[in-house]
Amino acid sequence: MSPNLSMIRDGKKFMWDGQLYDNKEAALHAAQSYQDDGFQIQIGEDGGKFLVYSRRTAKEGVVATQ
Repeated sequence: MSPNLSMIRDGKKFMWDGQLYDNKEAALHAAQSYQDDGFQIQIGEDGGKFLVYSRRTAKEGVVATQ
């Protein structure tokens, strides 16, 4: 099984955390810790395993000067 590294939901890109969770409860537990750190989360299922996808928007933009 090779899950997608990213997913697009509602026009927003989420990145997979790289872990395969055996049940939804374990995925929800991991997702909650990401959410507590300011991430938006999505949970997906692939081949009977659960996956957590997360994203965080930048609070400040970086401006490069030359």
